[in-house]
Amino acid sequence: MATTDLFAKAREFERIEQLNAARQIGALPFFHVLEGPTLPVVEMEGQRRIMLGSNNYLGLTGDARVKQGAKEALDRYGTGLTGSRLLNGTTGLHVELERELAGWFQTEDALVFTTGAQANLGALGTILGPADTVIADSGDHASILDGCLLSRAKMRPFRHNRMDLLEKQLIKAQADGGGILVVVDGVYSMEGDVAPLPEIVALCKAHGARLMVDEAHGFGVLGARGAGTCELFGVEADVDLRMATFSKSLASCGGVIAGSAEVIEYLRIDARQFLFTASAVPAAVGATLAAVRICRSDEGRELFAKVLANAAYLRHGLAERGFWVLPPARTADGSEITTPVVPVVVGDDWKAVFLWKALYEAGVFVNVAIHPAVPPAGALLRTSVMATHDRAVLDEALEIFARAKQDFEAEHGPLPSGAK
Repeated sequence: MATTDLFAKAREFERIEQLNAARQIGALPFFHVLEGPTLPVVEMEGQRRIMLGSNNYLGLTGDARVKQGAKEALDRYGTGLTGSRLLNGTTGLHVELERELAGWFQTEDALVFTTGAQANLGALGTILGPADTVIADSGDHASILDGCLLSRAKMRPFRHNRMDLLEKQLIKAQADGGGILVVVDGVYSMEGDVAPLPEIVALCKAHGARLMVDEAHGFGVLGARGAGTCELFGVEADVDLRMATFSKSLASCGGVIAGSAEVIEYLRIDARQFLFTASAVPAAVGATLAAVRICRSDEGRELFAKVLANAAYLRHGLAERGFWVLPPARTADGSEITTPVVPVVVGDDWKAVFLWKALYEAGVFVNVAIHPAVPPAGALLRTSVMATHDRAVLDEALEIFARAKQDFEAEHGPLPSGAK
């Protein structure tokens, strides 16, 4: 009996041909090599480039105190712990970090994972089971969707931020039997928009569902304490589980789940992604702890304000220059919700790549989001700012955008226009 070559899919994957075509014309927007730290201006492949493509929202990767925290952890514990948290991989730094994070979230307890993706996989894959139903926003991060699939719970997705469809799925879920969990991102990473948490909380309460919020892109940015979207909307007491990563505002690598003491203890002894992976390298934990302490100080509030002011400035400047910039979300009273993510809509995948190339060659690095990261014909340039960007650098970037747009449109035709 003939068999299929298992590796045929590697040769036939449609994205391979596209990547090779982009590489041949020098327009591949991925895997570019940094030659120094991720600062507002970086050295990348032999050229100075303004960095508008990093999640280093508070600019703390270059902070001397954060680097010192990493160095002290390295000196004390060595390069690695070579074991899981359950066995030999827990240090006093982990205990301090979990205590600080629970205090920041104002939850009973918190559990630190080696990566953010593992935090989502571990929490969802452990708490949910085949008898349960999970309801997820279609825009949720891939690690959330993977965690839902891992759990083998009944999956009921709803279209992004459509509360009418969420309510329909909740009604169906009540007939499924078992527990119900709604899981959403607080800030969506590509478009930078937010989940309407007050409405989601109300629907969860009405239909007996638990709620988990992924705060990866809101933690260390939104709310007076910087505790994220839940704090911003005043619904912290109504959200059962909150997840955050350390690879954005906290300038390191790792993840955390925060919630009730009984649920965190359950994850501590049963989450396979926690139990069966090596503990994070000590330097990462030490850097995270130092960053948390900066964020929880008065200086943290100043950094939160600066990054959001920079995002508003960049959004306004791009819109003035004729780019289609997605508008900020709004609260129920009409107030704008600014996040560090400023997406520029291009539409066509190849046009997005060519515009990226023009910016890159002129000295600005941004991220390209093409299908399937965004809907078909929804390609965009994902720009993001840091608290440490100064206005002179942002003005320089805006002028480069303006020149790139003029040159691009002369060769490829007009870029799409939309709400500014």
